[in-house]
Amino acid sequence: MNRNWISLIIAAILEVFWVIGLAHAYSFWTWTGTIVALIISNYLMISAGRTLPVGTVYSVFVGLGAAGTVISEILFFNEPFRWAKVALIVLLLIGVIGLKVVTEEKTEKGAED
Repeated sequence: MNRNWISLIIAAILEVFWVIGLAHAYSFWTWTGTIVALIISNYLMISAGRTLPVGTVYSVFVGLGAAGTVISEILFFNEPFRWAKVALIVLLLIGVIGLKVVTEEKTEKGAED
């Protein structure tokens, strides 16, 4: 796994934080953290899109973010646990992993990773 994929995974993790922040922020500092996570998350996603195919980047970003948000809501915010939700998250993650496996990186002129 190279730097672009790691950036994309970090972006998706930060997406979980800012999405949860949108729902649960209540003070200046929680809103500030939400905005910072949003900015960094989108910057990392855009950076990964310079080398990886944009459709794949966006799909992985949204898929991992959605899965992480649902899991976090179940674990930390008393969202009801449902096997159907878990099965759909697993299916989503299988698709995200499949995209990672079949995606080739573009090479930038003059850039060597």
